[in-house]
Amino acid sequence: MLTADELLGPVDVVASSLLGCWMVTQRPEGTVALRLTEVEAYSGSGMDPAAHSHRGPTPRAAIMFGPPGRLYVYFSYGVHWCANVVVGRDGDGEAVLLRAGEVVAGEGVARSRRPAARTPRDLAGGPARLTQTLAIGRDDLGTDLLDPASPVRLHRGPAPADISAGPRVGISTATELPWRFWETGAPSVSAFRAGGTSRRPRAGQDGHL
Repeated sequence: MLTADELLGPVDVVASSLLGCWMVTQRPEGTVALRLTEVEAYSGSGMDPAAHSHRGPTPRAAIMFGPPGRLYVYFSYGVHWCANVVVGRDGDGEAVLLRAGEVVAGEGVARSRRPAARTPRDLAGGPARLTQTLAIGRDDLGTDLLDPASPVRLHRGPAPADISAGPRVGISTATELPWRFWETGAPSVSAFRAGGTSRRPRAGQDGHL
């Protein structure tokens, strides 16, 4: 399991460090584990108008203000759920959007939730597919991802050999921030990679750029 201390620090650094970590959900129909391959950072520092926390702790975004390790779930465009890990210190208003992953356990259960999926990108590539594969929704808002007894948990995993960074997807403000991070070459990652630059994690820093 990760610890709260591992989720503290600059939001972009913490976001990139989550690549390779496992998201695990335990449901009545079975357990599914997914290795994260793509994430996006969102800051509550006042310099990121794309963050839900930019206007303060509104009812929608209150969970983003801590404590770290909570699951922030929201309904996007009235169509699908998005899952985020709350990071930073209490009051910071920071979170990391989980954009894509690779199923590493419970593939049969995962495919039963997305029967039309043919490729890794079809199964858990994109925020909507990821939450469908893990069966994450409204009832999971505020779940403690660091609690070993939680039905939704975040575990440390080996960092990718190569990490790339580029603009975030689907936003119209703060588009200059290179705060989308992905495992270079991972087949589950979003097709759009404009402006991406390849970076390699420094030894001993668990994937921090």
